[in-house]
Amino acid sequence: MTLDVIRTDVAIIGGGLGACAAALAAASLGKRVVLTEATLWHGGQLTNQAVPPDEHPWIEQMGATASYRRLREEIRAYYRSHLPLTRAAREDAQLNPGNGWVSRLCHDPRVAVAALNQMLAPHALGGRLFVLRMHEPISAWTEGDRVVGVVVRGLQSGREVLIEAPYFIDATPEGELLALAGVEHVIGAESRAETGEPHAPEHADPHDQQAITVCFAMEHRAGEHHVIERPRQYDVWRALRPEGWPGSQLSLTTVRPETHEVLERGLFESDDGKPWWTFRRILDHTRFEPGFAASDVTVVNWPQNDYWVGPICGVDAAERARNLEAARELSLSWLYWLQTEAPRPDGGVGYPGLRLRGDVVGGTADGLAPAPYIRESRRIRAELTVVEHHIAHPLRPDGPERFADSVGIGCYRIDLHPSTSGRGYLDLGCWPFQIPLGALIPIRVENLLPGGKNLGVSHIANGAYRVHPVEWSVGEAAGTLAAFCLERGVSPRAVRNTPARLDELQSLLVRRGVELAWPTLAPL
Repeated sequence: MTLDVIRTDVAIIGGGLGACAAALAAASLGKRVVLTEATLWHGGQLTNQAVPPDEHPWIEQMGATASYRRLREEIRAYYRSHLPLTRAAREDAQLNPGNGWVSRLCHDPRVAVAALNQMLAPHALGGRLFVLRMHEPISAWTEGDRVVGVVVRGLQSGREVLIEAPYFIDATPEGELLALAGVEHVIGAESRAETGEPHAPEHADPHDQQAITVCFAMEHRAGEHHVIERPRQYDVWRALRPEGWPGSQLSLTTVRPETHEVLERGLFESDDGKPWWTFRRILDHTRFEPGFAASDVTVVNWPQNDYWVGPICGVDAAERARNLEAARELSLSWLYWLQTEAPRPDGGVGYPGLRLRGDVVGGTADGLAPAPYIRESRRIRAELTVVEHHIAHPLRPDGPERFADSVGIGCYRIDLHPSTSGRGYLDLGCWPFQIPLGALIPIRVENLLPGGKNLGVSHIANGAYRVHPVEWSVGEAAGTLAAFCLERGVSPRAVRNTPARLDELQSLLVRRGVELAWPTLAPL
């Protein structure tokens, strides 16, 4: 078969949130960029995975790059420009369209797609950015310690395209390019002996990976009947009583991640004022003019549809397919249970008015998000690996590790969801932290950079580095670094290990609105 060939300056394989940041950075610095994405939507966890942004409490004032703040404002501007908000909502500088309590900006994934497209459009129209959607990587060509080409295949056309570039950024959700290119990496949990982390397992376990979640959107139309067909695996999930869980997988009873104490929340009512319905609500109909929306819309990314039975990363194709199918069946089973068996305050059971909103997530055949929410990726073996004792508050009462080679900052608790190894929640206090350049540089390969959750962090530290603004910052740093190295004819490793070059890169990042250090703040 004759391959089509595309040559570019920076090739970004995978279209996650970090990919978008990397593309914006490299293209705005004058480089030609190719970005590939396996679905119809780039944006990863914010769009095709349907997860409103998980962010730290200072996000409106600090702790995000200028381009990430612009993305947030573009999302708000879309609502103000195109949708019939109430006057109070329109004038709210910190508009939260869904008033979900998990985030200060709970919004429809389609609006995020529009905002990202608007930000990328000038570079695409100017010929600096070429996006290949519905293309997935299938192989990589290497010469010594360099990646020289990546082959992607069109999922609809079957066409294969060879992309050649001096720099590659892996922004796939699972670090697929690391495996294809033979880049040294870690899957799952490292051993305690390797990392020295008190919460690491005694033995390394590649199958110790955080749960994935197939999200979906739904509304509630009281008095109507929208019950879906009984899922094939419903009886399996209805009967499951996970070890260490307070009851059935399909139940409104879960555990509090920080303490593991039993947590009771109703669908629409809760003693703590935080029912499941408003957790990730992306449309609060009271924020819009009367008649615009018949119901709120909420995204279901809850403990009950976390899939931890088996991993999808680093396993053979058959096991991967089985686990992906089972994860989708779990989410459909959770919806069906809510529609038919969930206890109501009036003594009845079921909310048949719950209506699956597949249009919100792109119109998939089953109504669920087109891609699973991936919390954990393959991770490069890096010049510097961030571990628990760099950032965990219980281990560092006086503050986090200060990295002289910082290329960005982030903040989140060390939040690990239940694992495919059987481990329950691990949720630890964490200091606001830095992203060291050393965590973006593989120990051997010279021209491949991580563009998301696949940077050099441990399984434990990944629990803090996996969220939206951090992934964006990693991608922005990678795109800026690639452009910087191309412009000056130096390698990423040389930049990190040459003080003058490192200072030059950091100065460029600061000029572009990237914060490199936090003020003194309390831990989360």
